[in-house]
Amino acid sequence: MSRTATSRTAAFRSAYDQALAQWSVPVEAVDVPTPYGVTRVNSWGPADAAAPPLVLLPGGGASSAGWGACVAAGLGRDRRVHAVDLVGEPGLSVPAPGRAVRRVGDLAAWLDALLDGLDGLAGLGGGPVTLAGHSYGAWIAAHAAAHAAARSPGRFDRLVLLDPTRVFAGLRPGYVLRALPMLVRPTPARVRAFLAWETGGAALDPAWTRLQEAAAAFPAVRPVTGPRPDLARLGGLPVEVEVLFAGRARCHDPGRAAAARRALPGARVGVLPGVSHHALPLTAAAEVARRLAAPVSRRSASGPS
Repeated sequence: MSRTATSRTAAFRSAYDQALAQWSVPVEAVDVPTPYGVTRVNSWGPADAAAPPLVLLPGGGASSAGWGACVAAGLGRDRRVHAVDLVGEPGLSVPAPGRAVRRVGDLAAWLDALLDGLDGLAGLGGGPVTLAGHSYGAWIAAHAAAHAAARSPGRFDRLVLLDPTRVFAGLRPGYVLRALPMLVRPTPARVRAFLAWETGGAALDPAWTRLQEAAAAFPAVRPVTGPRPDLARLGGLPVEVEVLFAGRARCHDPGRAAAARRALPGARVGVLPGVSHHALPLTAAAEVARRLAAPVSRRSASGPS
């Protein structure tokens, strides 16, 4: 690793540790071996909770340390939560040499291995889990649930997609162009300017902002891209699906909520007005925590809730 890359990794680790240090609960860090590398999982909440465990996947360029506002809002009070650092993305997961995650099938296999590992290391108990993801993490979660339809339909009891990208609609070209300078040559100033634009100038927690700045310069691998998830498979699963959109996200087409209702007529689809895409788990933390912690209702409903 070059001196520059080492410096960026050190800066990220410092911001990551500072963000976790602000959490108001004890956190248990677990490193789970998988064929694609060692995955860092930060867990909290009662291990003996009656509710199924909750597994959280962050957005692209984010990490498990970014859920702090949801923790402060009470997430994990009544159930065990496992927040994951994606392999190859910013975080403390370590990719396996020569075994990169390159395809959607690799992501599904990685998540399968991760859940199997958590069964033994963190006591998932082998039962169903609630799977949730934000943005790119929601795309991964949707693909994983669709893949599970053929292999292990009882793996998940509930799927929560927080402002998912490339699931119901593509990215707006203007959003991609606006993000491009930050992606090509990330600097703190460019990250701050992009977040100010995307969030509409919302007041953001300084520790969260530092984490985003450091993550943008983290020497990560190219994220996996691919088709949209097979939503027909999701609709046929005995899994409760909830989709929550950010009302003022700049990255989506405005018709994404209607598209979600058409594609998954049994899902609960809601929109949070005035909330941006990137800051959804931060500025809407109380509502996000409430949705994530909700028990499975086993009822089908559509429309905002």
